[in-house]
Amino acid sequence: MTASIMKVAMLQIELNVCGLEAPEPMERVLEALCTLERGARLAVLIEREPRPLYRILARNGYQHSISEQPGQLYRLLVWHAD
Repeated sequence: MTASIMKVAMLQIELNVCGLEAPEPMERVLEALCTLERGARLAVLIEREPRPLYRILARNGYQHSISEQPGQLYRLLVWHAD
């Protein structure tokens, strides 16, 4: 029996919501999540930490990570919790 290695390219959707007025950044993120497939990630560039979104993500079966970026921006990564 021969072992094989399969590389799977991870799909990542990039979404920049900088410059949008509330509630549009939240709306755009939620719309993008509706199309997010299992195994894919949503990467969001946003001007403020989206704290209200965290409970929504957890309640709907998503995990996330957040990191500060240069220029007072945040990068939010979201994926399906499995």
